Amino acid sequence: MSMSIQTPLIAPARLARADKILFVAHLALGDFTYLQSCFRAFAQAYPHLEIHLWVDERRRTRRAAAWPHLKKYALYDWLAECPFIARVYDQTYSPALLRQSLAEAQRQAYPLVVSLAVLERHKYALLARKLSPGGFVVGQKKRVRPYDLWKHLCYRKLDACIPAYNAVSHRGQHISDIYAGWFAQLFGLDIAPAARFPVLDIGARWKSHAQAQFAAWGWRGASGAGGRTPARVVFVNAFSKAVERSWPLERVIGLIRTMRCVPAWRDAGFVVNIVPEALARARVLFATEGLAHTHLFSAEDNFFQLPAILGLCDLAISVETAVMHLANAVGVPVIALMRQKTPEWAPIDKANSTVITVAGRDDWVDRIGVQDVMAALARHGTY
Repeated sequence: MSMSIQTPLIAPARLARADKILFVAHLALGDFTYLQSCFRAFAQAYPHLEIHLWVDERRRTRRAAAWPHLKKYALYDWLAECPFIARVYDQTYSPALLRQSLAEAQRQAYPLVVSLAVLERHKYALLARKLSPGGFVVGQKKRVRPYDLWKHLCYRKLDACIPAYNAVSHRGQHISDIYAGWFAQLFGLDIAPAARFPVLDIGARWKSHAQAQFAAWGWRGASGAGGRTPARVVFVNAFSKAVERSWPLERVIGLIRTMRCVPAWRDAGFVVNIVPEALARARVLFATEGLAHTHLFSAEDNFFQLPAILGLCDLAISVETAVMHLANAVGVPVIALMRQKTPEWAPIDKANSTVITVAGRDDWVDRIGVQDVMAALARHGTY
């Protein structure tokens, strides 16, 4: 791993003396799709350092009924399979578990803590210092008004800081470039553009599981050769954690019906991705529609069920969430439905990605209609 010429915030001598480092982040699947290359590069550059990761659950709640879904967050399955991450704090979804995890981390006496949080950065500066009262703590810092004394006090907990990023300050950069830039500032790491591309190692177990699911649906195997109808399969994802980035399921039904009116897609199969907590409602809705070769899918057992199924499809159509990045990782062409506010989050593989962007700056993704998707299919020769 080559090093950049800039002076890093954490000096090589300090890294050499440490035996472990704790990263703090409020990660989503999309974040880790690109951050994993940075963690991998760091592990290669400093093999003597154990990487520990604190995943802060911002949906943390006192409502016990919500805990099963938060505990089963798909990201944890992915992190558990990462050989370069030695420990993950993933029990932060309730106040009591947060306190327990905080106490466990404090007992580790981390010599180095790095907060990668981009929301409420001042609060994460406080958290990072709580996690390691005597360690060297780095976090992101946003410009603070002179009279906002509380935030000034919070940021004083940091020993060094990364300037906050926004789409304007990093215009034209992809999120993978921004993340690589953080690791250059922090450690002097130079992560080549090719190494920033998302990589996903799907084990044989989950590939076989996906092929068995296709067979149960009466569909072709992974190779596509000699398969039965449908000749092509489309993976559709309308869900995001945020309502402004989601599509109504009724529009998914409309899209399937409209695509079926086009000869190229008349016999296509459709896999409709549903988050586990919405599965019951989706089953009721789709049961009355009579859509042939259409199946609801949810990665209820393990995260890797999702990319394994996705990798067997011929096209993905997804709102602005992790699925569009995972499609790039498994080499499936994707049509991405996006807002204007986050251009840095467009799929990285431009050759295999078509982005439909809403017309207005403040528009939500649901302003994109079925005919917009059909126009994109026609414009790029998909039918």
